[in-house]
Amino acid sequence: MRNTELKFIEIIKNSLRDSSYLGDDCAYLKDFNLCVSADSLVEGVHFDFKFISPYLLGRKALKVNISDILASGALPKYATVCLCGKLNQNFISEFYTGLDSCAKEYNVKIVGGDLTFGDKITISICIFADTKGVNISSRKNAKEGYILALSGNFGASAVGLKMLFKNPEIQNEFTQAHIEPDLKFDCARNIAKKAKDPYAMMDSSDGLINALEWISRESNVGFELNSSLIPKIEGTKMQDVLFGGEDYSLVCALSENDYQNINDKTLVPVGRAIKEKKISVDGRDISTFEREEFLHFD
Repeated sequence: MRNTELKFIEIIKNSLRDSSYLGDDCAYLKDFNLCVSADSLVEGVHFDFKFISPYLLGRKALKVNISDILASGALPKYATVCLCGKLNQNFISEFYTGLDSCAKEYNVKIVGGDLTFGDKITISICIFADTKGVNISSRKNAKEGYILALSGNFGASAVGLKMLFKNPEIQNEFTQAHIEPDLKFDCARNIAKKAKDPYAMMDSSDGLINALEWISRESNVGFELNSSLIPKIEGTKMQDVLFGGEDYSLVCALSENDYQNINDKTLVPVGRAIKEKKISVDGRDISTFEREEFLHFD
């Protein structure tokens, strides 16, 4: 797990009078039937214009924020968009056209934002989501014996990014997975509407194992999983399946009853939550694997 980011989060928690809302990718404001999520993309860290156009960047920037909301169980409704950088009319036009096409696809309204100058393009989006009539997830909700289930392919985006570094013009299912991630909207809504017990759900923006480590840390459980069951595109190496990020697939820990009742064909069981606070793949402790993953700070 990302040690520097964890240290920063602990400093933030210790600096606030009330940090009880922190800990998940979205803040659940129960009194208002509202979930709120904010995320940023920085040029040179999260995207490169050699690989993505302003139009597609607009789509992806909104998608990655919608993904966090879907993984909370909420329904995205409104968003504000802040842009910083050496902006020009062509970039603004293409970016917002892409943004609007994604907003239309997911029925999200852009309701405000900000523009300012800076050295690199930085995109900060805040999304507001409706929680009425659904069960909201939390990293703290996994329990021993819960089924670990996944929806979407894992590792494809990481493979696609490596291909783009070698040839920015290449187009295939791997590069498509990186540039235009496929959000599991229907599956996330199905889980949120049908789950009766507390459950944990995250997206795999920073990788499958990273998501499991967060849930393990917050829920005080471990996970055992079978690598052969993890959904992936043929030809994806296990290193990318386990540690590759930006797939925006779903990682869920559900009670057995909820898993059976949800009955979603895209939701694949790959393991279980266990009492011992460790993560193992095919019986091998994850600490023994060589890791190659995206780190925000380290």
